[in-house]
Amino acid sequence: MKKVNKSSPIPLHYQLKDIIRELIENEELKPGDPIPPERELCAFHEVSRMTVNKAILNLVNEGLLYREQGKGTFVSKPKERHQLSALVSFTEDMKAKGLEVETQMLAFSRKKATKKILKGLGLEEGQEIFEITRLRLVSGEPYAMETAYIPVDLCRELTRDMLEGKSLYDVLISRFGLAMDYARQSIEAVILDEYECSMLNVEKNAIALMLSRKTYLKDDKPMELTKAIYRADKYKFEVVLKR
Repeated sequence: MKKVNKSSPIPLHYQLKDIIRELIENEELKPGDPIPPERELCAFHEVSRMTVNKAILNLVNEGLLYREQGKGTFVSKPKERHQLSALVSFTEDMKAKGLEVETQMLAFSRKKATKKILKGLGLEEGQEIFEITRLRLVSGEPYAMETAYIPVDLCRELTRDMLEGKSLYDVLISRFGLAMDYARQSIEAVILDEYECSMLNVEKNAIALMLSRKTYLKDDKPMELTKAIYRADKYKFEVVLKR
């Protein structure tokens, strides 16, 4: 391991972060490997505990490292990539990678839509929507929380039992013939609140990726609004750009 350069204008914690990152990229540290204890890093680089902790915390927030209480800090597995070029469900995406997907239903209700949702789905005042909140797990670990809003008029017989353990898109297609055609999606960084942190099993004030998506049927009619919060330490999005 090379040492930080104290005469450099680059902050010490930033240098240390890059040094640890290089060890990971050069496979000197592999997924599951522990990194050196903080006290050893302090002694080797002759820096404060605060400097070391700041470097490690930044790498944890980026998803390159993870901490286990009482055990230490370890190198994370590479993040799952999702290409933003096809309209597929979370379940379809993960299963295509050979991963085991589990869905836990957190809430299912039929209610009047807010003005914002009415506008987004092109509904009239007083029309109802289904609000469906689910926790998505991959290989037993929470990856995302999703809340979907669907017009009741498109699938009046939809029930919670129909969706238990199943892909929402699969149910909408097979039971109600709702063939989604395309979607518009935006992504932004957010700080998770206390409840979201507990559900996704991440540290307080962790950063996540929030996806907001509107999905359309073939007649350009909106059929779903979705807000999904993905763990930034587990998931990343890839866009292919052509010229």
